[in-house]
Amino acid sequence: MSNEDLKITDNEFLRQYETTVNEELATIEYSRQERKVFLTKLHMSESVREQGYMEKFIEAVLEEIQESNTRVMPTSPEIAKYMRKNRRKYKDLLPVGINI
Repeated sequence: MSNEDLKITDNEFLRQYETTVNEELATIEYSRQERKVFLTKLHMSESVREQGYMEKFIEAVLEEIQESNTRVMPTSPEIAKYMRKNRRKYKDLLPVGINI
């Protein structure tokens, strides 16, 4: 399954990005401030994580944010770890002066 197969929905009311994998809801909660998005919490069942969807979901959300010209502050440990691992690809998403 590629990232294009994951349908990401921005649920602004609940302030979270959502996708459904194998009939299970996975979410990334966020908080918006000015032109920054704080990605605060990742919710995904262990069975879905074991199938390798966590990184695909994070990547799809980051790509959607990248298209909106918004900066990202990853406060969730899993998202920060993913961005650190893919530092070169996502360095432009971080606010000026922030390193992870």
